[in-house]
Amino acid sequence: MSTSNLSVLEICAGAGGQSFGLERAGFAHELAVEIDKDAAATLKLNRPEWDVHAGDVREVSGRDYRGVDLVAGGVPCPPFSVAGKQLGANDERDLFPEALRLVREARPTAVMLENVKGLASARFSSYRQAIINELEGMGYSTDWQLLFSSEFGVPQLRPRFILVAIKRAKFKRFQFPGAVGTPPTVGETLGPLMAVNGWEGAAQWARGANGIAPTVVGGSKKHGGADLGPTRAKSAWLELGVDGRGIADEAPSTEHALDHTPRLTNQMVARIQGFDASWTFSGRKTSVYRQIGNAFPPPVAEGVGTAIRAAIGASPAARRPLRIVA
Repeated sequence: MSTSNLSVLEICAGAGGQSFGLERAGFAHELAVEIDKDAAATLKLNRPEWDVHAGDVREVSGRDYRGVDLVAGGVPCPPFSVAGKQLGANDERDLFPEALRLVREARPTAVMLENVKGLASARFSSYRQAIINELEGMGYSTDWQLLFSSEFGVPQLRPRFILVAIKRAKFKRFQFPGAVGTPPTVGETLGPLMAVNGWEGAAQWARGANGIAPTVVGGSKKHGGADLGPTRAKSAWLELGVDGRGIADEAPSTEHALDHTPRLTNQMVARIQGFDASWTFSGRKTSVYRQIGNAFPPPVAEGVGTAIRAAIGASPAARRPLRIVA
């Protein structure tokens, strides 16, 4: 972890995928905002020293964080997801206007907002342009980029559409990060976890799970229990030797046959999302699965955050110390 004192105000922080990645890129949280109580509890569980606002982003004033280095967030994806109605600006869950309000109030050096690839479609071109126009009117230069999580060592494709805006004088130094190499397979990633309870078929299973995973989906509270997505996704998981119809409480054990088709545990899903063993989750099983499934993979956030840090510099002006809330 970097010792840089670059600061970030993060909204829609979820269970901390982007938070963890930005921390590793050298950003210290002045505030993390998350309305879901379990996800907010996850943030406090992992970083008790952080100021976490467990409530609506509309309750936060950017003026309290004037001069922060970065405003970041994973704004809700339903307004732009192909799995939803794609209402865009007409969806009450669209929080881009709130993100822009915070930028106007806080005047950060940089902005980083991520969403699903649906926002990149022609249908939302005028919406994207309106965001660009507003940011440019505030003195920022902007760029959108569709990044694939697999290019950052995450064992699933998981495309994310990312907006970066930086004050004009420093934007010319920014470049989106490139691929870091071939991602590990599902078997390479989860083999040790599959073997933890002594299942003798773990090594054979890992050899067969020789591809990357379909995109993990967390769903919403309107969705039923925890499973690995729609029919197409479950079929793709089955080709990797995984039963996607639910989430297991434990890894397979010595009682399971060599040719058993296992279900993933939440711990395994977290690895597929790019979390390491140091990050833990608060809440019941289904809530934890949704937190993990809806997360921004930390390695991707770290890659983009590192690129932003390089552009804006690692020695920001002195400001008030990070507020610590008990």
